[in-house]
Amino acid sequence: MRNDMIIVTDYCDKCHIEPSFIDLLESWDLIGTQMADGERCLPFSQLPDVERYSRMYYDLDINIEGIDAIHHLLEQMREMQCEIDNLRSRLRFFGEDF
Repeated sequence: MRNDMIIVTDYCDKCHIEPSFIDLLESWDLIGTQMADGERCLPFSQLPDVERYSRMYYDLDINIEGIDAIHHLLEQMREMQCEIDNLRSRLRFFGEDF
């Protein structure tokens, strides 16, 4: 195992989630696993997303379609925030302070 990844089955055991949930997230392109040393692994960078999706699915009882919709809304919000930040930077260039 590499230092920037965790084996899927180990992660699932530690977090008390089903490996099939990881498969479900991957089939909806919400996360991506990688093979390392013959084991299916999750990059550490994706763990916050997996934890968020896990809470939605197991604790809040949101189905995968709802999780996918929330994911896309969050992506749109991030894009809009970047656009706002870009506009603010451009306005500051013209001397306005926002």
